Amino acid sequence: VQLQASGGGLVQAGGSLRLSCVASGSIFSINVMGWYRQTPGKQRELVATITSDGSTNYADSVKGRFTISRDNSKKMVYLQMNSLKPEDTAVYYCNLQNYLVVSLRRIDYWGQGTLVTVSS
Repeated sequence: VQLQASGGGLVQAGGSLRLSCVASGSIFSINVMGWYRQTPGKQRELVATITSDGSTNYADSVKGRFTISRDNSKKMVYLQMNSLKPEDTAVYYCNLQNYLVVSLRRIDYWGQGTLVTVSS
């Protein structure tokens, strides 16, 4: 599986951006797609995830501002980011977790990352 993320860029504080990620290859029936972000010197952190049945989970820092969605027919996941803050500046990575049905063993895939810069 390969993941291709796009949509990053430079935006002023208070602005909006929409990230997109398309997957090529097999997405298992049990899966989670999501977005993580990382800044220099820090660990990669969860931003938002969405399960194959549409359940979502958000980091507290983005709740109410970011919305994750997916289009299973297109193998895509999106992250709508509103009311952006300078602290949202990071490289954003798309993630796919495929789960094997019997063992529920998890296989992770990562995209190449897209840079989001929010100026104050």
